Amino acid sequence: MSSDSRADAARAPLSVRPLTPRDGGLVEELFGSNGACGGCWCMWARVPRGGKLWEASKGEPNRRALAELIGSGAAHALLAVSDQRVVGWCSLGPRAEFPRLERVKAARSNWDEHTWSVVCFFIPARQRGRGVASALLDAAIAYAREHGARVLEGYPVRSASGGDAKMPAAFAWTGVASMFQRRGFERASPSGARELWRLEFDARRERAAKTERAPSADRGGGSRSRVERRR
Repeated sequence: MSSDSRADAARAPLSVRPLTPRDGGLVEELFGSNGACGGCWCMWARVPRGGKLWEASKGEPNRRALAELIGSGAAHALLAVSDQRVVGWCSLGPRAEFPRLERVKAARSNWDEHTWSVVCFFIPARQRGRGVASALLDAAIAYAREHGARVLEGYPVRSASGGDAKMPAAFAWTGVASMFQRRGFERASPSGARELWRLEFDARRERAAKTERAPSADRGGGSRSRVERRR
């Protein structure tokens, strides 16, 4: 792809839609032969433990497992689309679907059947820096709420400086903390390289209601953009 073609692609409108059982081929094309990263195929959080089990799952076993989940309609995920091409992926779902989280110290929480988790973002290198991950997280919030979640958790990383410094994709596949903070998530773990952030939907609605009831002179709030979801 020429530099002009890449620039045109970066300017193309971006939309986000839910994954469908027919999207297996598109996901394989997006992830490529490396399965997104090191043969993971977005199965890291679904495999109960690491060590020998994870090593044996990498590559083709993970690819087949994800393909089965997609084909059966059992996988919750969102696809970012631009210029008729899939340019990003976000995996989420009820926390119970991701047993590996129980082995991550930073992810430990008092969760229940109404708790959902955002566990993975994948954006190819050529598509980064144009807001794809942010659009996916916006859509994930709406999707989780519409599917009955009362709490949405994320497990982002934080740079050593604590700011928005770019981090290698191999470390930032769960997102960065600042992206979650800007969307109203609250940190629920000690500050560190990886953290637990939670968005409680009932509390969010209560805060919004209070804002609407506040005097018009209080202009602290701002409008929040909406992400179009296509089925």
